[in-house]
Amino acid sequence: MYLPPQFNTQDRVLAARVVRENPLASLISVNEDGLPFVSHVPLHLVEQEGQWQLLGHVAKPNPHGRYLLARPRALVTFLGPHAYMSPQVYPDLARVPTWNYIAVHCEVEAQLIDATQDKDRVLKALIGDHEPAYAAQWRGLGEEYQHKMLAGIVAFSLSVTRVECKIKLNQHRPESHAAMRSMYEAGSPAERDLARWMRDAFGIWSADSVGGGGGGRVACQEAAQRGQRHQASYASGFGRPTAISANWKYSAAKPAGPTAVQGSHRGSFAATARRA
Repeated sequence: MYLPPQFNTQDRVLAARVVRENPLASLISVNEDGLPFVSHVPLHLVEQEGQWQLLGHVAKPNPHGRYLLARPRALVTFLGPHAYMSPQVYPDLARVPTWNYIAVHCEVEAQLIDATQDKDRVLKALIGDHEPAYAAQWRGLGEEYQHKMLAGIVAFSLSVTRVECKIKLNQHRPESHAAMRSMYEAGSPAERDLARWMRDAFGIWSADSVGGGGGGRVACQEAAQRGQRHQASYASGFGRPTAISANWKYSAAKPAGPTAVQGSHRGSFAATARRA
């Protein structure tokens, strides 16, 4: 995607947070005619030794399974909160409106999952993400019914070879931040989510952060610690990488060049604005 440097967030913790808070992905492949084909599917993120794996499934009649088998390279996108931004947030009139948003794009290599027990583990990982209490009901449905349901899906593992994370929150325009804070805090659920991201990821609401002080760095460190605890919670229970049989365990192809997201990004909006 188009990724200006001021919006390029090189922080895996923040990128993983976008994925887990917005799991309904757009899985994009190419069909027989060379045209994009899109399926909207929830995906489960597994992190293992610094690499990402996405687990999911489509209905068996969906041709996307065939496309992944024939052409394993694909693109997965996750869209986080987004909202309009009025030029009224600026102190002067010579401004234009824009749209703020958060997105993660992943280039992937797909592998289909055929074994019944591995399909079942994919479903349990997704159940663990969205309704853990349903696991008991699923187990109680009986083996015959479970096999029938599992036969009706095409499960897959997507090894992520490149990640891009874009956080577009007008961080290169510090003169807008105070009014943006007020506007988004009082706005729609999506706008309030953006306000939460402004606070958690960049800490721009503290006075010393807007002035380039240490508040933003502290907020980022706290956000990273929360993300690490969140990752640890996913390492146990449903979706453990070791719970998947070895015939399709995670093995990501190495990208030819450096990934778009590596290392970590720490700093306030003011620091980002200075770099821009």
